[in-house]
Amino acid sequence: MGIHSVTYAVIDSPLGPLTLVGTDAGELTGLYMDQQRYRPDEAGFGDRDDATLPAVAEQLDEYFHHGRTKFDVPLHLVGTDFQRQIWTALQDIPYGETTTYGGLASALGLKPQSARAVGLANGKNPISIIVPCHRLVGSTGSLTGYGGGIERKRALLDHERGLQTLIN
Repeated sequence: MGIHSVTYAVIDSPLGPLTLVGTDAGELTGLYMDQQRYRPDEAGFGDRDDATLPAVAEQLDEYFHHGRTKFDVPLHLVGTDFQRQIWTALQDIPYGETTTYGGLASALGLKPQSARAVGLANGKNPISIIVPCHRLVGSTGSLTGYGGGIERKRALLDHERGLQTLIN
């Protein structure tokens, strides 16, 4: 069963505007930040309807206000089998915690040299925040690349650790 049509909404967030892309069945297929690396052409997002995906908008608002630590909206992850394996595993990293690229590779039974492939798949994650790609860090704990920018990655991690609030 394929996607029949998609629509998108743009919502405000403490990280700037977020674009939510979803199917006609209400599944989230994309959550993109402004100027995000690997952001698809907006022409493929369908028609804009800012009332679409209200549960996603509500859960993101709860997340940004520390009321939510886990998301339960329906997702439709589109990618290779390996990418979907990585994106699914990201959802198992607990709120407020991080793991390394190599650590995730090891947890999935992959060879240590797979850390780079994990990083590449992580970078192509189409559903930021909800599929928490910001929770992967370098082997020394360094904040390596993030499609939304290192500043946003740091802000999300600090938010989850209770070190800063994203709400002014």
